[in-house]
Amino acid sequence: MDPPNLRVRTGRASAPPPDTAARGAPPLPASSTCHGIPFGIIFGGTDLNEDVNQREKNEVMGKVLEEARFAVAFTESMKETAQTQWPHARGKIYVQSQGVVTVPNAAFNWNTFLHRSGINQNADNLHIFLLVCGLRQVKDPLYLVDAFSEWHQEEPNVYMVIVGPEVDPVFTREVKAKVKGAAGVRLLGEMPQEDLHAALKNCFAVVNSSVSEGMSAAILEAMDLEVPVLARNIPGNAAVVKHEVTGLLFSDPQEFVQLAKRLVHDPALEKEIVANGREYVRRCHSWQAERDTYQNLVQNLEGSIRE
Repeated sequence: MDPPNLRVRTGRASAPPPDTAARGAPPLPASSTCHGIPFGIIFGGTDLNEDVNQREKNEVMGKVLEEARFAVAFTESMKETAQTQWPHARGKIYVQSQGVVTVPNAAFNWNTFLHRSGINQNADNLHIFLLVCGLRQVKDPLYLVDAFSEWHQEEPNVYMVIVGPEVDPVFTREVKAKVKGAAGVRLLGEMPQEDLHAALKNCFAVVNSSVSEGMSAAILEAMDLEVPVLARNIPGNAAVVKHEVTGLLFSDPQEFVQLAKRLVHDPALEKEIVANGREYVRRCHSWQAERDTYQNLVQNLEGSIRE
């Protein structure tokens, strides 16, 4: 069976199976919609972690939730946050972790990727760390730049490549200026998903340095591709990454470098983390389960139209 075209918004713990959103969920609550079109919403991460603290955005989201027939949160923690913010929506929030599907481009050329990144060394001797994110402040792509640059000067075969779209133009200029003068750090723009998956598969490790996350797609995709993950120790990441089991969690740039060095020099740890991460996404982030949940919710929406 082919994977679905539906993709949940990227933002992406030990996530339990969907609770009330599984097959046989109770009928979706009705709401007094002025436009007559039933709809549901999906929380992404920044909305619950950041936007709720801005009064105007909080009020808008609350009004949308009043109209929505359902809302989906990726984790129980996100659901609890939403219920605390908008108690009136308590009966319509369901939990469904994100499913993961990776489709690396078989024609992808890793050496070409390195050349585009300005890395002109033998690929066999390199350790490439990929940080995949849109260039905006909440993703904090500059968090590790100074520490990584210092490490690169000690070990010239380690590089960090930041890959992602230019979401915030002002912040993008800041990132470009900083990276330009940072030894061992490179910046690339947005890539087609299949090429990105191929790059993930070829790199040594995937990095996440976000200030906040809902559920990181890049982390889940790296695990699915059997690539080690080093992630900033924030609630959204710690819900997916169990330290020294499915990945490594760091609390500051210095700890990141310590853990990254350990990973480079400890193949047994790398092997164990990779195996555990792959099993975790297979067990808890099935795209089939995600598909079934959304089909069930949408079918309920369709039923409410006919009624």
